[in-house]
Amino acid sequence: MSSVSSWECEGFDQCLQDVAVEARELYLDPEVPYLDLPPSPLDFHRSWVSPNKPVIIRAAIQHWPALSKWNPQYFRQTLGEKEVTVAVTPNGYADAVHDGKFVMPEERTMKFSSFLDIMERNTQPNGIFYVQKQNSNFTEEFQEIIPDADVEISWASEAFGKLPDAVNFWMGEEAAVTSMHKDHYENLYCVISGQKTFTLLPPTDLPFIPYGLFQPARYHENAEGKFDVIDEEGVDFVPWIPVDPLDPDLDRYPEFGHAQLLTCTVKAGEMLYLPSLWFHHVQQSQGCIAVNFWYDMEYDIKYNYFKFMEAVVAKKYDVFKRKNKNIVSQ
Repeated sequence: MSSVSSWECEGFDQCLQDVAVEARELYLDPEVPYLDLPPSPLDFHRSWVSPNKPVIIRAAIQHWPALSKWNPQYFRQTLGEKEVTVAVTPNGYADAVHDGKFVMPEERTMKFSSFLDIMERNTQPNGIFYVQKQNSNFTEEFQEIIPDADVEISWASEAFGKLPDAVNFWMGEEAAVTSMHKDHYENLYCVISGQKTFTLLPPTDLPFIPYGLFQPARYHENAEGKFDVIDEEGVDFVPWIPVDPLDPDLDRYPEFGHAQLLTCTVKAGEMLYLPSLWFHHVQQSQGCIAVNFWYDMEYDIKYNYFKFMEAVVAKKYDVFKRKNKNIVSQ
């Protein structure tokens, strides 16, 4: 038996920090850049997809009728009696860590007109409401307004060599926040009305982002109007990020202090290309409307490097734990 030297742990730390620093020095932009016009498929792939860099495109969806048509009056005429799936939480955080559990929203079906009353603050029910079902709900639940937007981004489909796996419709209250996470998708996020603020971290910041395994649970409003947290039985624990990037507890998660947040606001008529494996946290304005396109990522050398870094980070924490116990297997 022998103890792990402090040099070994410090060496892990320094190497992982160097990766993040060098990524910013070599190829990442200090701010999310803008393009005035959509790129060609070749330029999109070469300049943004291949290097895994986000970009905001100002005129990518200017031809969509949705930009001028999608307002409460139009929605009441076309979707007012439509039953839609709505996520409801007591605090605006769906799919987030709360009191040591990974808590999902209560899902309800309601008339879209009733949902619009909440968005316009004509009624004030318990909870925070958000249309956010990520099962290609735009094409599955909102067929009446599909002609107002595209169901693929043609130049992106050509660049990716595939059609989107899902097209999602989003609309919700200002208090609805998306907790930090990453996706195995290339994400084209189009804001139709209002604005979304994205807090981003590149995959190379993985060593600074805490993960935990959490009991899955779901919110449920009881007869007294209060929300209970009900455990999901027979379901594996969920790996999730417990830190709030806007108010991180650095005493509990000191490594997060090395992360360098990148923030951008996507306004109506703009599209954000959010590359696969980028960590993101999202806020929005009241009643913000958006449509996003998920294209399955390529599991290429980028993914290979990411999994390697995951293994290195896991090894680092394994060494750290053994060092603290002063025990290491020979």
